[in-house]
Amino acid sequence: MSQDLVGPAPLLVVYNPIAGRRRRRFLSRVLEALEARAASVRLEPTKARGDAEALARAAAATGAARLVVAGGDGTINEALNGLCGSSVALGIVPLGTANVLAAELGLDMSAKNVAAAIMDGRPRSVTLGTVNGRRFSMMAGVGFDAHVVRDVSSKLKRALGKGAYVLETLRQLVVYNNKFYDVRVDGVPMRAASLLICNGHYYGGQFVAAPQARLESPELQVVLFERAGRFATIRYALALATGRLPTRRDVRILAAQTIEIDGPVGEPVQGDGDVIAHLPAKFEALRAAAILVGPPA
Repeated sequence: MSQDLVGPAPLLVVYNPIAGRRRRRFLSRVLEALEARAASVRLEPTKARGDAEALARAAAATGAARLVVAGGDGTINEALNGLCGSSVALGIVPLGTANVLAAELGLDMSAKNVAAAIMDGRPRSVTLGTVNGRRFSMMAGVGFDAHVVRDVSSKLKRALGKGAYVLETLRQLVVYNNKFYDVRVDGVPMRAASLLICNGHYYGGQFVAAPQARLESPELQVVLFERAGRFATIRYALALATGRLPTRRDVRILAAQTIEIDGPVGEPVQGDGDVIAHLPAKFEALRAAAILVGPPA
């Protein structure tokens, strides 16, 4: 048993309570599995946006060795930003809509195995992406998908899960104002109708956007969609869903240390499923920026 999880200081689990009943039941089973292994646990719910970041920062300041976040990719994103510069290892109880980071880490979605990862998981030093100084773990986006993320209904997300994104995508196909962005990839000028900046190869669940992207890689992968318009967007979505996105001639995927994007000032930038910045934006790869707990070796 990991000594980080026993003794006088209980394991802090930061929990986003805006979850469905089924997800709360899953968290209860994970907590029961931890307690069955004699882990002392303290559950701390978030009450507003930014609370997970503040709680993570406080945990790092008190010298915690390990922190657990029970929530979706957005809550995990907050915690990672709160742990900036610390050596705290972050464990995950996936409760979100897509749980992209959990999929990238290879977490088994059973309560017993999630608890085993928290207790005995292998810490992994990973690269994070940053945009205008804000960190993200898996992906960021500019253009069409950023508008979907910005405008999707939080009520529908809780009710329909991924279905809420499908509905908002259909709405955006009608209302989205297509445009092009001036981009510099490691200083080389380019143009694109939309972009994804990937730190891992999964996107929106377990769809593969950038096959070479990995958390331990020292660089990011930028996916440039070169065509604009409703029908191009539909073709891109179908290619992503069928695993053929990297084979399209009008999609460029490049490794990069820095990506700079100019466009209408104030345009949203989504990161890990939430709007975390606005244009103009500068993305950078930040090596060895976080320690994540994956499955046991």
